[in-house]
Amino acid sequence: MPDKVFTLDDLKRILIAGAGADEAVDLDGDILQQRFDALGYESLALLETLSRIENEFDIALDDGVLTEESTPAQLIDAVNAVLEAARLAV
Repeated sequence: MPDKVFTLDDLKRILIAGAGADEAVDLDGDILQQRFDALGYESLALLETLSRIENEFDIALDDGVLTEESTPAQLIDAVNAVLEAARLAV
């Protein structure tokens, strides 16, 4: 398995593709520590985001990994932990 890494750019691209972007939120700003609900993403948008990440990166994420109170930094860390575990399992 190639060394895949999930980045903030990946997350922003997937969020916009799946749920769009709130015009009041600048996703190009410093969003790593902002909660998803503050960024305008609610539970359905977050579920769509998880599904898109799983499909694109060929991984399975725990449904509890992402809540409205989660931050992009927490999600990026969680996805990269699963990617690293999958790489080491090969």
